[in-house]
Amino acid sequence: MTAAPDPHRSSPARPVDPASGGAEFVDWTQALIHTRQNVAPRRLVEPAPTHEECARLFEAAAAAPDHGQILPWRFVIVPAARRADLGDAFAAALLERDPHATPEQIADARDKAGRAPLLMLVVARLGPAEPDIPALERMVAIGAAIQNLQLLAHAMGYGCGLTSGRALTATPLRRLFSLADTEQAVCFLAVGTVSRRKPMRTRPSPRDFVTELA
Repeated sequence: MTAAPDPHRSSPARPVDPASGGAEFVDWTQALIHTRQNVAPRRLVEPAPTHEECARLFEAAAAAPDHGQILPWRFVIVPAARRADLGDAFAAALLERDPHATPEQIADARDKAGRAPLLMLVVARLGPAEPDIPALERMVAIGAAIQNLQLLAHAMGYGCGLTSGRALTATPLRRLFSLADTEQAVCFLAVGTVSRRKPMRTRPSPRDFVTELA
């Protein structure tokens, strides 16, 4: 399992001018984007990113668009020593919505906490209110931060998986992560080495989602 990186052990990577890369830079970036896949946490194994690689991943997240520089996201790494606590929260969340859950279902809920060598919760910071920066814009920024992190992890040779579910809004999980009233759990982000890849899925065509104002 990978612990939180030491922020004092790394410095931001030197920016690269994409204009100097030409067509090769464009082709490489396009290939990186189009070969990224969402990988289920159960198919992510050791090795996980190193401390230095983790620092670079979070630097990539920090490069996402952030109107007003309000930092509407935070990432909470769940270290090995706290996976059992997360499993307890998952089990409690299940029982909160289904008091008749079977022992097998409860065990499966706990088991989810142990998947993937690097696991973190993505948290949306939706307050204090900013008239010019609505909650929806903050969520867009959070999505961009997640995508930046995923793409760099993919470039490093790792796989990533996003998972959500009803447990994210449950009291046991909110209590475990000490979420403020103005914060919302968005998803879990898992990172690790891919043990088994699946075929690439068919991407939608731009014609399916691009129109022109008439």
